[in-house]
Amino acid sequence: MKRILVPTDFKVEGTKIIDAIALQPDLKEVTIIFLHAFKLSDSITNMLMLSRRSRDYENVSDEFYQKIDQYTAKYQGKVKSIGIEFFYGSTAAAFKNLIEGLKIDLIVYAQDYNFKPINKYSIDPKYLTSRSGCQVLELDTRVIAQEKELFETKMLNEKRTNTVSA
Repeated sequence: MKRILVPTDFKVEGTKIIDAIALQPDLKEVTIIFLHAFKLSDSITNMLMLSRRSRDYENVSDEFYQKIDQYTAKYQGKVKSIGIEFFYGSTAAAFKNLIEGLKIDLIVYAQDYNFKPINKYSIDPKYLTSRSGCQVLELDTRVIAQEKELFETKMLNEKRTNTVSA
């Protein structure tokens, strides 16, 4: 089983990467962990409160959780679980420790990935992931979305054709 890390800003559109991962033939069973990275604050008060960072989970919408549940059900034979993780730090060494601690095998980005901070302490994970020593893979989620749209359009055209000829 592969453990995959997916950097995210927790927008619902970002869950499309799950389709791209699930459709990879060389990935049989996977655990997906969505991650957002934060730099550590210079404030001593913020550092003392670091263990109480449940407030960061407020950045994850109910729609995002619902979409994760839908994907877990959709790919239940392939996707074993989907989780959310926050990383606090800005050094490659600390990030490598996270990768080792979570036993990550692969880091996956959408090809059109653009970093979007969710608060003032958010940092772009590309710097950290490129230095992690872990394999990084970019997948095209647009192709998957277009294929689904084509399929739905084809079905609609067939229904219209049947209606016209009847």
